[in-house]
Amino acid sequence: MLSTALHTLRTRWVTFTGSFVALSLGVALIAVMGLALASSVDAPGRGPERFAAAPVVVRGQDTLTVPTLDGDRTRRLAQPRAVPAEAVAKLRGLGTVVEDRSFAVTAEGGPADLVGHPWSTAAFAPYELDAGRAPSAADEVVVSGDWARPGARVRTGAGIVRVVGTVAGLGFEDAVFYTDARAAQLSPRSLQSVVVAGAAAVREAVRGSAGVQVLTGDARRYADADPDRDSEALTAMNAMFGTAGGVAGFVSVFVVASTFAFAVAQRRREFGLLRTAGATPGQIRRMVVAEALVVGVLASAAGCVLGSFAAPKLAAWAVDERLAPAWFTIGDHVWPYHLAFWTGLLVALCGVVAASWRAGRTGPAEALREASVDTRAMTRGRRLAGAALLATAAVTLALDLVTNPGDLLHRKTYVSRPMLLITAAALLAPVPVRPLVRLAAWLPARLPGATGMLVRENSSAAVRRTAAVAAPVLVTVALAGSLLGATATLGRAKAVEIRDRTTADFVVTPAGAAGFDGATLKRLAAVPGAEVSASASSAVYVLEDGVALIRSQARAVEPGPLAATSRLPLAAGKVGDLDDGSIIVNQEWQQHTVGERVHVWLGDGTERSLRIAAVMHEGTGDNGVYVTPRNAPAAPVDRVDVHLTGSAGTVATGLREAVRPSGGTVRTGEAWVRAAYPATDRTTRAGLLLVLGIALLYTGISLANTMVMATSDRFRDLAVLRLAGATRWQVLRLVGAEALVVVTVGAVLGALVAGLNLTGMWGALGLLSVWTPVAFPWAALAATVAACAVLALVSAVGTAAVALRRTAVELAGVRE
Repeated sequence: MLSTALHTLRTRWVTFTGSFVALSLGVALIAVMGLALASSVDAPGRGPERFAAAPVVVRGQDTLTVPTLDGDRTRRLAQPRAVPAEAVAKLRGLGTVVEDRSFAVTAEGGPADLVGHPWSTAAFAPYELDAGRAPSAADEVVVSGDWARPGARVRTGAGIVRVVGTVAGLGFEDAVFYTDARAAQLSPRSLQSVVVAGAAAVREAVRGSAGVQVLTGDARRYADADPDRDSEALTAMNAMFGTAGGVAGFVSVFVVASTFAFAVAQRRREFGLLRTAGATPGQIRRMVVAEALVVGVLASAAGCVLGSFAAPKLAAWAVDERLAPAWFTIGDHVWPYHLAFWTGLLVALCGVVAASWRAGRTGPAEALREASVDTRAMTRGRRLAGAALLATAAVTLALDLVTNPGDLLHRKTYVSRPMLLITAAALLAPVPVRPLVRLAAWLPARLPGATGMLVRENSSAAVRRTAAVAAPVLVTVALAGSLLGATATLGRAKAVEIRDRTTADFVVTPAGAAGFDGATLKRLAAVPGAEVSASASSAVYVLEDGVALIRSQARAVEPGPLAATSRLPLAAGKVGDLDDGSIIVNQEWQQHTVGERVHVWLGDGTERSLRIAAVMHEGTGDNGVYVTPRNAPAAPVDRVDVHLTGSAGTVATGLREAVRPSGGTVRTGEAWVRAAYPATDRTTRAGLLLVLGIALLYTGISLANTMVMATSDRFRDLAVLRLAGATRWQVLRLVGAEALVVVTVGAVLGALVAGLNLTGMWGALGLLSVWTPVAFPWAALAATVAACAVLALVSAVGTAAVALRRTAVELAGVRE
C-alpha cells in the first residue's frame, strides 16, 4: 500500500499539493499561537523604577483581605488609605519624610499619558536636570523627554504653565514635576512617603498601624504606578492569544479536514476503477490512509518550520501595537511544536477516514456511475452529525437565554459559539446548496446564451464540489459577521444603556484623576438655572457563597439630585429610598431583594451592613451599584451631571466659567455619551484584528487552494466544452461565473450563521432590559465577500486559462 500511495502522490500531485498547503499552513497557525501563548506565561523580574534610589518607602493600606472557607481572598482597594497621621509624626522624628503624589496631566502637544509629581520626589528615581532649573513657582514645571524645552508655555487642564527645566526620560513614564505645594493642591491625598532613615527604625515606628507597608529593596516596586502591569499584561496576552489560538485551531482543523475529505471525494472514478480491477474496500482504505500519513508527516513538519519563523513576527506586531509589553519575545518552547505536529497529522488522518470509508463501501459500477453527478452528497453519518451539532447549538442557546443571558455577552461566548454553528452549517451544506445555486443562477440562466444554464446545472449537479469550495467562504463570512457584529452590537447596547440612564442636559468632567475640589463644586452649584448632581467613582466588595470576593463598580451620589439627572433601570424599589444606611444593587448580586441587608466592604476597606433600597436590571454588566458619598470615603468627584432649569446657553457659559480655574470639560449629555463610551477601544480593536486577520488570511488562502483543486479536477469538462464548439473566452467566462455562484452560496450560508449568532445576542440583551437593534457589519461583510470573490475568480480562471493553452484533445487526455 505504501508503494501504491507514493506512486499516487507523484501522479496526482496537484490534488495533494492543495492538501499539503492547507495542512502546512494550519499546522503553522497552531504552532504560532502555541508559541505565543507559551511565551506569555512568565514575565521577567522587574525592579523599582520611581524609587530605585529611595532608602525606604512607607505606603498605606491598599488591599482588602477577607478570610474565607477556601483561604484568604485579596482585592486591591478602590480608595487606598493614607499612612495614619500618628505614624507620619513618628516617621518625621526619624529623618526626612517626602510625601509622594501622582496625578494625571493633560497638556497641549504633550504625550497622552503624562503624570504629575512633586519635584522633591525626582531625586529618588533618580531624575537629573539636563537643562534649566527646578520649579519654584506654582506655574513652573520640569518635564521629562524632549516634547517641550525650557521657556515654553504649555496649556494644561489646570491652567497654563511655564517649562523651566527638563530631565532625561527613564522609559517608564512621561513625567511633569511641580513644586511640592502646587502638587499638593492638584492632588491633596498622599498615599505613600519616602523616609530617609533605617528600615528597622521605620518598621518599629509604624508597628501597630493597620495595613501600613514598609517597602525596601525590590519591594519598592510596589510603590510604582501600576506595579502589577506586567502580570496584568500577561493576563491580557494570555486571553488574547488564547482566543486567537482557539479560533485559529478551529479554522485550521475545519479547513484541513474539509480539504482532505474533498481531495478523497475527487477520486471516486479512480476508486471505481480500482474496485473493478479487484481491489478490496480494505485495500482502498489503507491506500488512502497511507497517502494521508505521508502528506500529513511532510506537511506537519513544514508547518512547524514555518511557524518558527512566523511566531517572532507576531510577537513584534503585538509589541508595536502595545498589546504586549516591550520585553515580550518568543521563548524557547517545545510543546507547541508537538501540539501542532500531532494535531495536524491527526486531523489529516481523520479528514480522509470518513471519506475513504464511504469510497471503500461503494461497488465498482456504482462508483463509476457516481463519478459525474452527485446523487448522494450527504451520508447518514454526516447528516446525523450536522443535525446533532445544530441541535446542540440551539439547546445551549435556549438554556443560556433562560438561565443566564448575560453569559452570551462575554467575549469567550460570542467568539466560541459561532464555531458550533459553522461546523453544523458546513456538514449540512449539501442540503441547501442545490436550491441556493438555482436561486443565485436564476437570472443568469434566463439571459441569452447557454452560459447561465450551464452555470446552474454544473454547480447544482456537483453538490459535493460546490459545498467544499463554499466552505472557506462560509467560515470567513460567518466569523467576520459574528465577531464584528457582536462587538458592534455590544458597544451600541452599552451606549444605548448609558444614554437611557442619563437624563442630564450637561455633564462636567475634571481635567485629571484628582477630581473636582470643593471650591469648584461650590461654583458649579451656584450657576443660575443649573441643578447639579455630583458623583464619585468608587467600589464595593461583597463575599458570595462564602468563597468569592466580588468587586462591583460603585457611584457615590446624593439621592435627590440623582433622581433629577438620571433614570436608573430599576426592577424594584425607589431611588429616593437611598440613604447612608442603604445601597442600590443590580440583579447580578446574589442578594437582590429590596429590604434585605448585605454585608459589604467599602472602597477603602471599611466593613458595613447596608439595606438594599432598590434593585436595577442586570443590563450589559455596567450598571454597578449606587451608594451615598458617606459610603465612598476619599472618592474624588469625577462627574457632575447638570439638569437645566434655565437657558441652556447661559448655563453652559456659567459652567465653563466655574471650571476654568481648575480645568474641566463641559459637554452636552449626548456628547458625553459619545466620548465616554466609544464603539470599540484600541486594545479590543487590535485584539479583534489579530483574531480575524489570522482566520481570514488562512481561509482566504484555503479558498484559493480549494478552487485550484476543484478547477484542475474539471479539465475533461473543459475539453468537452471546447470540442462542442465553445471558444476559450466562453469557457473562461463559464468558469468565472461558476466561481462567483459558489462564493455567493458560501456567503449566504455564512451570513445566516452570523445572523443566528447575533439574534441570540439580541435576545439576551432584550432579556437584560437593553433593547437595541443588531449592528450587522454590512460594510465589512461586503468587503470580505468581495475579497473572496476576487480570490475565487483569479484562482479558478487562472487555473483554467493555463489548462486551455493545450488543445482540447490534449486536455481531454489529462489524467486525473
